[in-house]
Amino acid sequence: MASSRSVDPGELRAAVVAVSAWLGGEGPEPARPELAAAVRLSLRTLASDAPGRSVEVRVPPFAAVQCVEGPRHTRGTPANVVETDPRTWLELATGRLQWTDAVEAGRVTASGTRADLSHWLPIVRV
Repeated sequence: MASSRSVDPGELRAAVVAVSAWLGGEGPEPARPELAAAVRLSLRTLASDAPGRSVEVRVPPFAAVQCVEGPRHTRGTPANVVETDPRTWLELATGRLQWTDAVEAGRVTASGTRADLSHWLPIVRV
């Protein structure tokens, strides 16, 4: 699990800007460390913005966080899980993609009654 400690907004913005050309379809795929930094920092920001442990958000292979207030999950598969790929996550986090569109297109798997993250998105705009 990634840490939920506070994220420096400047560090988050710089990490997302480093991959924004790729997100916009105008640049090559970023190097793995750049992509990992953008995903991890944006997930940590989500966990800070929506504190709690009722939803697990997974963006393999880079990170997973627990967030959103509600019943705490302790063992086994959580009742509320969101999973997606790094590109989709970053498109959601930057407002390039709407939550409902991503879910309807099958780009996000969201299970459980608390798994709707639309209230906390976007995380950063670039």
